Amino acid sequence: MPIRAVESRRLYRQIADQLSMLIASHEFAEGARLPSERDLAMQLGVSRPSVREALIALEIEGKVEVRVGSGIYVVPQRLMPVAGPTSEGQGPFELLRARWLIEGEVAAEAARKAEPKDLSVVRAAFEDMQRRQRQQIDVDPADRDFHLGIARATRNSALAYVVRDLWDKGRGAIWKRMEDHFQTPELRAASLRDHRAILVALESRDSRAARSAMRMHLARVESEFNRGWDRLKERDLGTPAKPKKKDVAVATSLRRPAAGLIV
Repeated sequence: MPIRAVESRRLYRQIADQLSMLIASHEFAEGARLPSERDLAMQLGVSRPSVREALIALEIEGKVEVRVGSGIYVVPQRLMPVAGPTSEGQGPFELLRARWLIEGEVAAEAARKAEPKDLSVVRAAFEDMQRRQRQQIDVDPADRDFHLGIARATRNSALAYVVRDLWDKGRGAIWKRMEDHFQTPELRAASLRDHRAILVALESRDSRAARSAMRMHLARVESEFNRGWDRLKERDLGTPAKPKKKDVAVATSLRRPAAGLIV
């Protein structure tokens, strides 16, 4: 018996693939409204954030469309793109939770270990973010420099590598689509205030405040993504489409305990 490669697909991709099969087999008909996010999460035994990530992935592939205040609908197959997903990136909600855990402690360590030249790099990145925001150009390069500058200020190359990896793997197509849906001038202004608070804590050498400011920033982004998604998708208007028996049977292949998942 030949050896087969071990699968290590992300959870949201497994969910998206399963929903794609149900769409392809017409279990969810063209133009039909999908079951609610809550129902899908219960059937699959996964968290709602994982379902959200899967639905965004399907939207990027052109298999579903999100209709504001109405729900998520299957797109007619003739309109579906032939190409599959490419650089989707890490699921935004998993990513933000990982960053909350790691970058909070990185900021605290940087407040203790940073030298003046390290803090000047972080400040320069912050000022570049301000400039880019005023000019309404892409802030991501400066934002990346800000977070990587903090990680490098810890004088721990392993932490710097982890933060860089989290950042680079997170900026895929799903993250970008989330930003397209939910980014607003108010959200950008709040993000800039968050980064200023982090910088002030670092320059004050206050490790506790640095940890708190970093975690508050990342928690706020997650909260805004969740709030934006709830505004964008269904408002529980009408009765969501009831899943068929075959849907439930297929869903059991992914059933697992909900403990430890972000809800």
